[in-house]
Amino acid sequence: MSFFEITMLVCFGAAWPFSIHKAWTSRSTGGKSVAFLWVILVGYFAGIAHKVLHSRDLVIAFYALNALMVAIDIALWYRNRRLAAAPAC
Repeated sequence: MSFFEITMLVCFGAAWPFSIHKAWTSRSTGGKSVAFLWVILVGYFAGIAHKVLHSRDLVIAFYALNALMVAIDIALWYRNRRLAAAPAC
């Protein structure tokens, strides 16, 4: 396992809970690019594929956790877009 790879994933992963919380509470898509989120998710899947094919170790769990958090953030973006488009009652 690479200490530096784990450190990178932990540092990147530390930001996602804050982003998820903001998306959940603000109920807004403002300031967030869903295309960027999809690119990040594809990058995490590429990291997972590399670990599965070439370097199986527990670092894959960090990639999977980060990918899960990004997927939640993407789902919230779509939820917030739907909420914004709903007619006001």
